[in-house]
Amino acid sequence: MPPSITAPDGGHDDQDDLVFLEEHTAQPALPTQRNVWRVMIIDDDEDVHSTTTFALGNLDMQHRPLEFVHAYSAAQAREMLKHEQEIAVILLDVVMEQDDAGLHLVRYIRETLKLADVRIILRTGQPGYAPEIDAIRDFDINDYKTKSELTRIKLFTTVTAAIRSYEQIRNINESRRGLARIVHSSTELMALHGVQNFASGVLSQIAELLGQEAHGVLCVQECPDAGCHELVVMAATGSHHNLSNSHLTASEDPRVHKAMEECLAARRNIYCGDSIALYFAGKASRTFVAFMDVSRAPSPLEESLLEVFCSNVAVGLDNVELVSHLHTAAFYDNLSKLPNRTRLVEILDATLAGPAKQDATLCLVDLDHFAETNDALGHEFGDLLLSAVAARLQNSLGKQLTVARIGGDIFCVLGDAGQVNPANIIALFTTPFSIDGQDVQLSATLGLVRLLEHDGSGADALKDADIALKRAKTQQRAGHFYFSRSMGVEIRERVRMMHALRTGFSQNQLFVVYQPQVDLETRRPMGAEALLRWQTPDGKFVSPDRFIPIAEYSGLIIDLGEWVMRTSMQELVALRAAGHTEFTMSINVSQVQFRHPHFMETLRNALHDTGAPPEYVELEITESMAMEEPDMLIKMLAQIKQTGVTIAIDDFGTGFSSLSYLQRLQVDRLKIDRAFVTEITNSARGSSIAEMVVQLGRNLGLAVIAEGVEDERQAQILHALGCPLGQGFLFARPMTGEALVGWLSDDALAGVA
Repeated sequence: MPPSITAPDGGHDDQDDLVFLEEHTAQPALPTQRNVWRVMIIDDDEDVHSTTTFALGNLDMQHRPLEFVHAYSAAQAREMLKHEQEIAVILLDVVMEQDDAGLHLVRYIRETLKLADVRIILRTGQPGYAPEIDAIRDFDINDYKTKSELTRIKLFTTVTAAIRSYEQIRNINESRRGLARIVHSSTELMALHGVQNFASGVLSQIAELLGQEAHGVLCVQECPDAGCHELVVMAATGSHHNLSNSHLTASEDPRVHKAMEECLAARRNIYCGDSIALYFAGKASRTFVAFMDVSRAPSPLEESLLEVFCSNVAVGLDNVELVSHLHTAAFYDNLSKLPNRTRLVEILDATLAGPAKQDATLCLVDLDHFAETNDALGHEFGDLLLSAVAARLQNSLGKQLTVARIGGDIFCVLGDAGQVNPANIIALFTTPFSIDGQDVQLSATLGLVRLLEHDGSGADALKDADIALKRAKTQQRAGHFYFSRSMGVEIRERVRMMHALRTGFSQNQLFVVYQPQVDLETRRPMGAEALLRWQTPDGKFVSPDRFIPIAEYSGLIIDLGEWVMRTSMQELVALRAAGHTEFTMSINVSQVQFRHPHFMETLRNALHDTGAPPEYVELEITESMAMEEPDMLIKMLAQIKQTGVTIAIDDFGTGFSSLSYLQRLQVDRLKIDRAFVTEITNSARGSSIAEMVVQLGRNLGLAVIAEGVEDERQAQILHALGCPLGQGFLFARPMTGEALVGWLSDDALAGVA
């Protein structure tokens, strides 16, 4: 007979001899229970199963009994482990079908079945067969013992340590999974909009944390510190759904009300066998409390997780109204309560992506002369008027249409083309708006886009409608205009050119040429006008009439203008060094450049840095510039004159100048526009306007120059009229600085065509 197991106090030494029982027949595994530790014995020796069960069978570990699961080969264990649940410890024989069957089974358990929590204790009856250090190093096992050394006490100690390790790992993993669920819950809640949705989400997440159905109520107690104990239901789910949108009282539901009152009084969570009450520590002005029916009491771990969840959600409940307010502020106009531009773009994107695009029209509604009304009657009156317009648009056009206010006095209507048509919308403004007892008559100009013809995004459609609106405003107030593809092509071409212009400027594709100005009597050169040119890499020239307006619109003209000014002044200095000391350089200044706050600083710096003599520098401004904001212009011209630079009015005669105003301007020269020079020989009117400009210059003491002189007859007539200077193809075409130096050195200047 094999040695027997006896207790340590049975008179034997501490080796605790083993006693082998009757042969043990494998029993089917019992259903998984939470109040037992499941130990799996895998060994091809039935006596090992019997003695292990006998040694540990009547002992409690960590306040729970053991439940044994038996497998008699590695193959049988593989199949059983696919289905067995919550195995805490595996006592595994190393040598079974093969010498290393146990070690292969360890790899299968860890790598294939992915069972990381279970503790594995290797046992061998052949000491030294698988070296202990190598096995522990190479395999994910928790202990390695020879069967002879596993006495009853040592077996108990080894299994107890393994179960404690298993319990700790399970608790850590459960905590980690619970915290992950809380993080997931918080993310899900933050995606909800509105107080009621958020509150309902809180109840759903509580139930999910507990793995139960959501039968609960969430209430808020306003101003508890001020003695207000009324419970207002924010959300109710499941069997308590009848409590929604009500005040919770003891008569309404005594059980729920009592549990909530106890929770609020204790300021902590209260757990019962069939229900829980959760306390959310909010701000002083309000407190939140939840009640939920449960089918079982939460475990200690679940209670801890609920504490963490409540802390997180308390912040969310405090801020949910703020979030809701921010959402409203982000997507809705504060004055009219209509969708704003941001929300409208979202609606447009959805419309363009769906079937409604086929018949939809987008219409911008711009109130005519609203700024004047606002300034005359005050901003408060203006706000009331805007609110009245919003109400009329929304109430008259129907709820099926989207009405938005996208800024200032511009509204938007989106919907079926049959209803969003100019006649219907403009007709809404025929009846005056009554504001504070006053009738105000308004009109509106419309810009429209048929979405079926639009291929871009919602933001692009809004831009197209704005383009159509601007076109409508240039044609007729209180009118309308539909966007067309040709308009889009035109705008895109301007944008393309704007980018190309910036690139061209940075890559030195732009350059300055100079057209000489000559004395009409002696044909001696007196100066030159600096002109900007642009040649693209493919050799083509872009007309200044195309790129200068774009440069002005984009603001690039500020940098371009300064560069032209400095380049021209440097050329003037070079010409003077070559002996042409009585030569004047005329430089064009655009309206945008002239109005820039740092223009005078730019001019002074250019004169200083280049060393150009200011008395031989002339700035040309157009007559239309001279007619706008006369007081500002007079001050600017006075500052320019202080630098010593002279001033010419270009294109004179095209802007219908006031002669009395012209007398106040400190200018030095008038340039007769080329259109009037052409009339000298091509019109029945002849030289009448050119003659008038020459006479006007003589009377005001101003020099006069004619531009666009292309034939000898024009030059002779101008000279006969008393015009001293001329500029045009008759004398020279615009040329580079290098060519200008050669041209000025030519002895036969009079014959140059």
